[in-house]
Amino acid sequence: MKLNRMAKGLDANVFVKLEFYNPTGSMKDRMALAMIEGAERRGQLRPGDTVVEYTGGSTGSSLAFVCAVKGYRLKIVTSDAFSQEKLNTMKAFGADLTIVPSEGGRVTPDLIPNMMKRAEGIALQLGAFRTNQFYNEDQLLGYNGIGREVLDQLDGNVDAFVAAFGTAGCAMGVAQVLKARSKLIQVFLVEPAETPVVSEGTKGTHHIEGIGVGFVPPLLRTELYDEILTVTTGEAQEMARRLAKEEGIFSGTSTGANVVGAVRVAKKIGAGKNIVTVAVDTGLKYLTTEVFD
Repeated sequence: MKLNRMAKGLDANVFVKLEFYNPTGSMKDRMALAMIEGAERRGQLRPGDTVVEYTGGSTGSSLAFVCAVKGYRLKIVTSDAFSQEKLNTMKAFGADLTIVPSEGGRVTPDLIPNMMKRAEGIALQLGAFRTNQFYNEDQLLGYNGIGREVLDQLDGNVDAFVAAFGTAGCAMGVAQVLKARSKLIQVFLVEPAETPVVSEGTKGTHHIEGIGVGFVPPLLRTELYDEILTVTTGEAQEMARRLAKEEGIFSGTSTGANVVGAVRVAKKIGAGKNIVTVAVDTGLKYLTTEVFD
């Protein structure tokens, strides 16, 4: 979808890939299916097995959906830092949740590592399979699909791609495809300004769900991106609200961060260029959060 009001007065074009059309309303359906089917191909998962993952919500919802279809039990380690809608969705699909308390509902530098440790302990205790999303390269295959679709839908006319990152799976999976098409396609990553771990080496607290995890994600490859932009929680939240009211795109804060970054790139990249970013998920996941409540 081409942005109209958000990109008004810009010489470049900004397009948003609407990933909330996936079954659970999130692009994470792509990675969940890829991780589960990768494990099946290698014989790591068999009928009736249990899967364990740590997640802020959307990955958990997507894994719960896939595991429900395929008949696996799912144990999720998550936190009250993430929206109640996400937690309820995971439970609705049959996942068993372990909640790690946060500090005031915020994503602090130690929250995700604590969730990872808890998930590892549960998996060892149960002898379960860990999808271990931050280290699982199978997800790249799932996100490659976004890159192929973007090129197809824009007839190959892509000049830049903008993506906020948590695991960096989407950013790297799409970048693999785009950079293979042309090294001239620029890739811009987005991280929270309050915790610019990759761009500046400093940690902090923020509330953009799904990104800014407090450490450099193992899947991140420097040769696949050109620049890192920083966006504040406030900027991301305000853009999410504006996208709904002014563009009819109902999505969450990481999408807001993506669009803030894409508009910045559009201002400097040149006339007639095509910048693409992603609407990560649906705003229905955030109705009771400070973004829309």
